[in-house]
Amino acid sequence: MLSPLPGSPVWRRPADVVSQALIDGQVDLLVIGAGYQGLSAAYHAARQGLKVQVIEARGVGEGASGLNGGQVIPGLKHNPETLCQILGDEAGQRLADFSAGTADAVFDLIRSEGLPVEHQRDGWIQAAHTRTAMQAAVQRNREWRLRGADVMLLNEAEISLLTGANDYCGGWLDRRAGMVNPLALVVELARLATRCGAGLLLDEAVTRLQSRDALWAASTDRGRTLLAKKVLVATNAYSDGLIPGLARSLVWLHSFQIATAPLPAELLDQVLPGGQPVSDSRRILVYYRRSPDGRLVMGGRGPMREPQSAADWLHLEHAMLRLFPKLQGTPITHRWFGRVAMTPDYLPHLHEPEPGLFMVAGCQGRGIGLMTALGPCLAAYAATGDAAVLPFPLTPISPIPFHRFRRIGVAAHVAWYRMLDRFER
Repeated sequence: MLSPLPGSPVWRRPADVVSQALIDGQVDLLVIGAGYQGLSAAYHAARQGLKVQVIEARGVGEGASGLNGGQVIPGLKHNPETLCQILGDEAGQRLADFSAGTADAVFDLIRSEGLPVEHQRDGWIQAAHTRTAMQAAVQRNREWRLRGADVMLLNEAEISLLTGANDYCGGWLDRRAGMVNPLALVVELARLATRCGAGLLLDEAVTRLQSRDALWAASTDRGRTLLAKKVLVATNAYSDGLIPGLARSLVWLHSFQIATAPLPAELLDQVLPGGQPVSDSRRILVYYRRSPDGRLVMGGRGPMREPQSAADWLHLEHAMLRLFPKLQGTPITHRWFGRVAMTPDYLPHLHEPEPGLFMVAGCQGRGIGLMTALGPCLAAYAATGDAAVLPFPLTPISPIPFHRFRRIGVAAHVAWYRMLDRFER
């Protein structure tokens, strides 16, 4: 039976409220968006002595940073050798080296700052559902092992033992990875940034940006004008018309998630007994993990429209029972969704359409590690203007042709790929 929609994720939110503050006068850096990217950049910039103001249209954690599955995965969608083919040897190797350490950036920050963020670092499994997918895992394993990464292949028996699922022919274990409470992490990043002197305004949207006498003037929906030497637009999947062409350069998708009631001990021994989060190799993938209180949390792509009833999450319940038939009858207590941004080439994009106005967009399922690790780089760029501190090159914003029809096209692709996944072996 379908339960009511609770309207919020399962993640525990820290009890303390993050203090808001407005910095007097002009600032060195205005950050628009209080997600991982914006808050990490604000924290590191404030630590360097820059005068920083963060502004967020909603609350901390109400966007993708608080609504995701909490998987902290290093690397990118592309393997290192592919990055070199796309970007050239030097730039490709630079991005591969940077992406290799993105999970380190998250877990090192939690440890060094003593953040009260629930986390676990036992690795991440990429599960192969076909022999072709397993061949791709072999290639990925080879490339990362050559670079000294702590990774290994899993055969059919090993992946069954670690996941408790019997739907895979093998997989790949990346021990550099792990998982966190994503909502707690973004709230603690906000707390770190404000503790270092950054200002934070919530529930206030920037509606217009204008260049004015070597400064940027940001107008808000509350009639306020903020002046800054430089502006970081850290809105990613929630980008709108503020930056011409930015929203049209991204393909955004809805990521739907469910969480069960806490599982009894006998089921915990059979559902993800190894403790690692998992993403599978299907075209329309599902990803899942256990929460700190013993729930199974599962996510995947959903309808392009906003959900209308609990039935819009049924595809995840079907996937859960396909993988774990023993969970038949287990109550689903939480259902939620958020928006994620993809780029056509599956790479993060870094833009500076005008001097002093810059942004990064496109996470491809690696947002927690990628955007947190970018913080020091973006802060250094704001301080120095030296592009050499950035891990990948600045590129022009390139709107996707016929972007207005993206919902129809993406929905058709999702339906087609879901059908292929259903029959593929």
